Amino acid sequence: MDKSKPSKSPAASAKPISPKLQDNISEIQSRLGNSPDLVIRTYDLINRSGRVAAIYMSGITDKDMVEHFISHVMSFQTRHDGELLAVTPQEVYAYIKENALSIGKEKLVSDINGLLEALLSGDTIMLVDGQEGGVSGSTSGGEVRAVTEAGTQVAIRGSKESFTETLSTNIALVRKIIKNPDLWTETMKLGDITHTDITLMYIRGVADDEMIQVFKDKLKSIEVDSILESGYIEQIVEDNKYSPFPTLFNTERPDSVAANLLDGRIAIFVDGTPFVLIAPTTFFMFFHTVEDYYQRYDISSLIRMLRFVCLIISLYGPAIFVAALNFHQEMIPTPLLINLASQREGVPFPAFVEAILMEVTFEIIREAGVRMPSPIGQTVSIIGGLVLGTAAVQAGIVSPAMVIVVSLTGISSFATPAFNMALSIRMLRFVIMAVAAFMGLYGIAISTIILIAHLCSLRSLGVPYMTPMGPFVPENLRDTFIRSPQSFMKLRPRLRKNSRNTPASPATGASKRKSDES
Repeated sequence: MDKSKPSKSPAASAKPISPKLQDNISEIQSRLGNSPDLVIRTYDLINRSGRVAAIYMSGITDKDMVEHFISHVMSFQTRHDGELLAVTPQEVYAYIKENALSIGKEKLVSDINGLLEALLSGDTIMLVDGQEGGVSGSTSGGEVRAVTEAGTQVAIRGSKESFTETLSTNIALVRKIIKNPDLWTETMKLGDITHTDITLMYIRGVADDEMIQVFKDKLKSIEVDSILESGYIEQIVEDNKYSPFPTLFNTERPDSVAANLLDGRIAIFVDGTPFVLIAPTTFFMFFHTVEDYYQRYDISSLIRMLRFVCLIISLYGPAIFVAALNFHQEMIPTPLLINLASQREGVPFPAFVEAILMEVTFEIIREAGVRMPSPIGQTVSIIGGLVLGTAAVQAGIVSPAMVIVVSLTGISSFATPAFNMALSIRMLRFVIMAVAAFMGLYGIAISTIILIAHLCSLRSLGVPYMTPMGPFVPENLRDTFIRSPQSFMKLRPRLRKNSRNTPASPATGASKRKSDES
């Protein structure tokens, strides 16, 4: 569990590697609690003048890479002209350093803490008896999940690849799309206990240097025991921690990350999770998908406008229905009002309580379907909704009209591409519905004003959350509510108020859009 003051290991002080091999082995075994996955292989030198130890953790290392690394650095044990070479521990250590470092991704370690950090990252450590220090070889691997289709952001057209839990694989998936030397990455470790690898990715010359520095400062200021998922970072670095709206975008699609990098944004990769964070974020990003740019502009624009209509329905649907029944019956056509009144004749609850019961029931069914195995979950969601809805109407607990409104509202919420934004809308729906039950349409209007004011007050890395509507940026409207033809979108979106459009650097060359620089 994370604490305000992170706990430190009792042996946090840097202890140098001893020249005595057995002392080092005993120290490593003691620090790791004689873990059964710790593998220590020792080799006697050919002239019996000393020993060499290869140390690694099984399960997080690639066996083939371990064998290759050991055989490469131990090649001094081979015969030369039919005779065994006479070597000393000093010569062995010098040979291992020279040959190991020539492979690449190898480094020298001088203290026990650095040795353990490399060991627990999947590296293989080579120690020579009688020599201080060791050589760490990059052999990380083990069992990993293969690249599969995205599970939460499904697209009909476009790439079917999604990120995995392996950091190096995720970075490679983006590099396959953006083959440019200006695609820079910076890696750091966060979490005083977990030492999780975090990688910052951006395109030099496209992303704003000030935003990059601000975000790096935010990451470096994080002091927690553990970072188990990118959601930890999202909750810590967001500007307004009490807002129901997410101010960082997350995705598991490499093409989505590439598109946002080309727009001047920053990507944050966390080892152990397939979800990559994107910053800065605007409200309208959560209603766009990469598939919008793979279809014709007219089709994409129609679908995008449909998503915004679904947003209004999912946020205001039950609230407007409750307000109309309680306070504004004159707004309802007379034949419809007579039908609604006849349906509610035997219902013992007010419209607000009726709506709350149905909404809570719908949320329970949805949550149960998500947490159960896929085949069973789909069956429970469909059958549960049909059976409970029909039974509730026949029992006179709710009216048929309320079932229709709640069902339409629930289905509309699924049209929001971003799951975290859909959750925020679902939560606010109850608040607006409660206000509508006491104040009618006036309460809905007041709630909307407060909601818009709150959205306009949010920032993501200093960028206004409601860009391009507040502040108003006319050139960005080409890709907000609708998607203009590709030939009209030759400018990158302006993420800052004082940015201006200038030609992109020839080195970036990965996009036809132009760059924003202050």
